[in-house]
Amino acid sequence: MNESPLPATWNLDQLNRPPATFPAPGFEAPGVRALFYESVSCRGKPTRVFAWMGIPELKPGTTCPGVVLLHGGGGTAFDEWVRIWNRRGYAAIAMDQCGCVPERPEVKEGQTHERHPYGGPAGWGDSFDRTDDPVEDQWTYHAVAAAMAGHSLLAAQPGVDAGRVGVTGISWGGYLTSVVAGVDPRLKAAVPLYGCGFLGDDSIWKDETFPLKPEGAIRRWLELWDPSRYLPQARMPMCWVSGTNDLAYSLESLKASYGLPQGPRSLCIRIEMPHSHVDGWRPDEIGVFMDSVLCGGESLPRIHGQGREGRRVWATCESVRPIVKVELCWTRATGHWMDRKWRITPARYDPATGRIEAELPPRSEAWYFNAFDDRNCVVSSPHEIVERGR
Repeated sequence: MNESPLPATWNLDQLNRPPATFPAPGFEAPGVRALFYESVSCRGKPTRVFAWMGIPELKPGTTCPGVVLLHGGGGTAFDEWVRIWNRRGYAAIAMDQCGCVPERPEVKEGQTHERHPYGGPAGWGDSFDRTDDPVEDQWTYHAVAAAMAGHSLLAAQPGVDAGRVGVTGISWGGYLTSVVAGVDPRLKAAVPLYGCGFLGDDSIWKDETFPLKPEGAIRRWLELWDPSRYLPQARMPMCWVSGTNDLAYSLESLKASYGLPQGPRSLCIRIEMPHSHVDGWRPDEIGVFMDSVLCGGESLPRIHGQGREGRRVWATCESVRPIVKVELCWTRATGHWMDRKWRITPARYDPATGRIEAELPPRSEAWYFNAFDDRNCVVSSPHEIVERGR
């Protein structure tokens, strides 16, 4: 694959070193530590990032893998997310990527979060209005730097195996995961939830936000910060988790995105998966995938070799665990992918050969297979649009 230079570059020598840390008085949560750490400067002034960090209890002489946790829109650093991974045996760090701190005593998703004096640029959609700023002062640049510096800090903790660190993010955090995967080659696994690239082709922002902004500003933002510009550089195994009707990132943009990285790919697409932080960190496939890459655990099943002739569709499923259910997911709807109603029909599965077969219902417009193993982990084939006359 031909690789183009990245549209933005970061000081990897700086970000690959553990950053300086500072106390975060007044922030306490069970089993985790609150802190600030140094990140890249903004408008010539130093910045700091708030984070929760937790390390699981380890037996003497053992190490654990690590995971970097990137929140989405309306979110902040979630201490519960760190504890979820600690219970799984991972060190974890969750940082606020918009120059804010969590509410006390309880984080409320979707509410405005308080900015702190050392915060960098405001995040998410605010970045569409800042494309005339120097690249190094724009939000995605700072959010990626915060993720990389957080990675370096986590990997430097006693007991953490620096060679076994992954990243996962939800919504805007999935968007950032898709960028970071192409920028930080130290990462060994990446799991974007919902988020992806090609936001200028099909996304909630293309429909609702971009038409209200100057065309040149949006073009520059997409040229600089769309994950499609970074994903071709990603080489680590990646697992993409989303739903058929995600409110922000369409199936078509997701498919274009997961076709770009150079490493192995897993795909988990549930029918009408809800979109939230809690729904985003809940799927079992995330931990199973990370375990398989970072801990030598049993892998997710894999669907490959799909095809269609007329209404007959097929694929092959390979799995180290028993497959307990296989479904044909299909839709007759056209128009916006977010609005299409998907249906499920049982598919035939031969465990001896791994062969999956089904008949497409008449007038189907798109389809894919879902296979579930005995852990209730789902893997998906890429969705295919039905071309008439073939």
